[in-house]
Amino acid sequence: MKKISLFSVVVALLTFGMFSCSQTSKKAEEKQTLTFGFAPGPYSDLFKTAIQPELEAKGYTIKIVELTDWVTPNIALANNEIDANIFQHTRYLKKFAADKGFDLSPVISIPTASLGLYSHTLKATNISELKTELAAEKTGTALALPNDPTNLARALIFLQNLGLITLKEGVEPTQATEKDIAQNPFKLKIQPIDAAQLPRALDGTALAVISGNYAISAGIKLSTAIANEHLVPETENIVAVRTADLDKQWVADVKEIIQSEQFRNVVENPQYDYASFQRPQWYVEKWGIQNK
Repeated sequence: MKKISLFSVVVALLTFGMFSCSQTSKKAEEKQTLTFGFAPGPYSDLFKTAIQPELEAKGYTIKIVELTDWVTPNIALANNEIDANIFQHTRYLKKFAADKGFDLSPVISIPTASLGLYSHTLKATNISELKTELAAEKTGTALALPNDPTNLARALIFLQNLGLITLKEGVEPTQATEKDIAQNPFKLKIQPIDAAQLPRALDGTALAVISGNYAISAGIKLSTAIANEHLVPETENIVAVRTADLDKQWVADVKEIIQSEQFRNVVENPQYDYASFQRPQWYVEKWGIQNK
């Protein structure tokens, strides 16, 4: 009986050792290299300040790829060249993925710099002053907008909400184009161009609707906008991954970090400009900090 008992102990110890090694091996596999892609703008800085250090503390090795447009990050993600990207909103992701046949998914929304209406030449500092100034211009005023379908429609809705144009009845808000403008009382000359070129367009056009990331990348302060867009959940920026990766541990770790006090403390720190971003609803509810 003693021999059997000793044998059982040995087997148990060996089994525990194998289990322990298996668990260690599993944890080692989870501590992998992750590559994140970004378009121009503030989100790579937010990542480096508020997310990357916490991921590295969990054992991940982080690589960052800076891309130059709104197309390449999703192509790189779909092609397994990066593991996640942070630059776009859900509405853009869904349309891009559907058009390209990509299987990509959002993970969580983050504080977002909204669209703004900017000018280097007009004197107006608010929408009321702008309307007065535009009304005095008899020949119309040039206004540049992003030309990708999702953000062109978004910019047109923004202009309609400001009372600068009216779109045709029954137009699908996410599919509107400049051809769907029914009323243009200020004779705005709508000029869709590449979103990345909009900050430069301000040197040659009176007005431009510029995405917050491109404005910040070009050194334009969000506070200088004549008017800022109020975001809806579908236009809040997100972390995007391949759908096949949604249930992986590293994705859960990214989400946990974004919902942490440490992330909140960076966003609310006055030494950064993130507090001027619009906070997503989950953030407002979790931390009780309202958007301004």
